Amino acid sequence: MHEKPVRTALREFVAERDWGKFHTPENLAKSISIEAGELLECFQWDDSGLGSAEDELADVLTYCLLLADRLGLDPDEIVLQKLEKTRVKYPAADARGRSTKYDRL
Repeated sequence: MHEKPVRTALREFVAERDWGKFHTPENLAKSISIEAGELLECFQWDDSGLGSAEDELADVLTYCLLLADRLGLDPDEIVLQKLEKTRVKYPAADARGRSTKYDRL
């Protein structure tokens, strides 16, 4: 059996349930924030929440991919574009091993 790409599988899943009408950019952005809070909750008191973090991280990624799809954006492309911008702001020679904000490097 041929494995489907994640974005195609998500589109089919949403279409089968007719959920697309609920997936406005605003609702998807809210869902990302809500799920990110649930991910953070896995580590609220210690870092032993790795098991439940997997499901919560999957939820965050799912909503991020759905939002990108709704906005007509390619997730791979926008991440690479942002990485290039960040590479300029944080040159490796200046930023290596430091958490200093770019305007203070």
